[in-house]
Amino acid sequence: MCGIIGYIGPKDAVPYLIEGLRRMEYRGYDSAGVAVWTDDALEVRRAAGKIAKLEAALVASPLSGTVGIGHTRWATHGPPTERNAHPHLSADGTIAVVHNGIIENSTALKAALQDLGYEFRSDTDTEVIAHLVQELFDGSLEEAVINALRKIEGTYGLAVVSSKDRDKIVAARKGSPLLIGVGEGETFLASDPSAILAHTRQVVYLNDGDVAVIERDKYKVIDIDAMPQPRTVDRINWDLAAIERGGYAHFMLKEIFEQPTTIENTMRGRLILEDGTAKLGGINLSHEQLLNIDNIIITACGTSWHSALIGEMMIEELARIPVEVEYASEFRYKNPIVTERTLCIVMSQSGETADTLAAMREAKRRGARTLGLVNVVGSTIAREDDGGVYLHAGPEIGVASTKAFTSQVVALALFTLKLARKRELSVARGREFAQALAALPGQIKTVLDTASVIEAIAEEFKRASNFLYLGRGFNFPAALEGALKLKEISYIHAEGYPAAEMKHGPIALIDEMMPVVFIAPHDAVFDKVVSNVQEVKARNGKTIVITSRDEPSLKGLVDYEIRIPETADMLMPILASVPLQLLAYYIAVKRGSNVDQPRNLAKSVTVE
Repeated sequence: MCGIIGYIGPKDAVPYLIEGLRRMEYRGYDSAGVAVWTDDALEVRRAAGKIAKLEAALVASPLSGTVGIGHTRWATHGPPTERNAHPHLSADGTIAVVHNGIIENSTALKAALQDLGYEFRSDTDTEVIAHLVQELFDGSLEEAVINALRKIEGTYGLAVVSSKDRDKIVAARKGSPLLIGVGEGETFLASDPSAILAHTRQVVYLNDGDVAVIERDKYKVIDIDAMPQPRTVDRINWDLAAIERGGYAHFMLKEIFEQPTTIENTMRGRLILEDGTAKLGGINLSHEQLLNIDNIIITACGTSWHSALIGEMMIEELARIPVEVEYASEFRYKNPIVTERTLCIVMSQSGETADTLAAMREAKRRGARTLGLVNVVGSTIAREDDGGVYLHAGPEIGVASTKAFTSQVVALALFTLKLARKRELSVARGREFAQALAALPGQIKTVLDTASVIEAIAEEFKRASNFLYLGRGFNFPAALEGALKLKEISYIHAEGYPAAEMKHGPIALIDEMMPVVFIAPHDAVFDKVVSNVQEVKARNGKTIVITSRDEPSLKGLVDYEIRIPETADMLMPILASVPLQLLAYYIAVKRGSNVDQPRNLAKSVTVE
């Protein structure tokens, strides 16, 4: 959600700013802009829409300078128009600001500034910052920014430049990620490491409350009291190729096909087949602490919430510990029952999801131990949790999550296996489950080999207006996830339900125009799902059935079949999710949708 890029060095900043913004397109945005010190003045170019429109504006009216900041905006305050795009200038044109987050007291600040004679030219909360910094400026940009931050309530990742204090960028973070890129005689600022990876792998992650003063060949990190804050320099280890399409038509398709590898990476060095257990050193939980867990709360949002539901059933089935799955956005506003013997698992692919981060902090405040499951090394959740499990799925560029989802479920399975073996799970059953996990990468390759079959099914349903996804037991969350994928990228209305609940309402929707996707592998509740398929066919519904073997009881009931391999019941959602991802992808492509950047969605949701 939104992207920030900054450059200060000996070269022209504009190409670096545009390249960085392009690298962050996947995060979701609806306008873009840059501000550059041109040696004569602080100049801004902005455009509504995609970065190509900003580039056109720069061709029509070029900029050149060695200090600059850029931004891609995902609209919160005011529509996605040029006048609401960032950067925003102060009234006298000497201050430029880009900002991710929400200024909660912007209305009061705006009124106070208007009383002082400031006129506002946008609908945004961000413009308040620019005018406030101008009002408080007294020779030092960092001092003016710090004094402004003392008056601001809300969340922010921001970057500020000034024509009155020219050779620096001042950045600050509270609730929205920022990092410094350390180069040779040049320094970068970004909200996402992908934006600067082509130029440096040396990064400094900012913490909440940090203020950074960035110059050409140096930087310093201070707090709001101007006290120095030591920060280590980390190295980004993944390659630039990981954020390129590699010959695939879309990032989403590439990431779907990467899943045999990403799941293998999630398990590498962790799965111990001989002992039927898993090794997860990063969780920072001793044998005694694992035994002393009374209950588990899993907090997550969106796709991560669906994987959490699968984890809930896994843990309760094998480890026999009560688990509750909470929307992170609701958890922080409840009065949850949390004790020192509660483990709170927080799940976020980016590690920056605002609601999930707030839920984790609330759980810690109440005495719970926290365990983060994230995909981004150095993310805020990864730095603040008590222990964690990295997914090692690599950068996920497509907004609709695919490989991170399946890696989350595998990570939960590994944790479940470790926890259960510490308690009462037998070594024989542990080995059986571990072997099923080890077989997953090869089985997913088998599913991917049926992509042409799934594409043909997509051709039949590309004009559908509604879809219903049904599953039971472990496959109910997979139905939710399948429906979410379709609605995210194709804009077709889709709903996921427990199959048994169909007759309690959704059955009223069934007719010859309603395609129904059943997740019906041969598991413990297969016969029950067959009954639901019969109910749909009796009402002329179109059935797409994902199953795992030739089933005589389905004869005459299936309009379209997708076959997946057999595995343990609790791992079926992983295999079933792959054809569901492909079905959504192919339908969306055939409808002409922008698969990697669906409308109104952002990859990393860093505001409430």
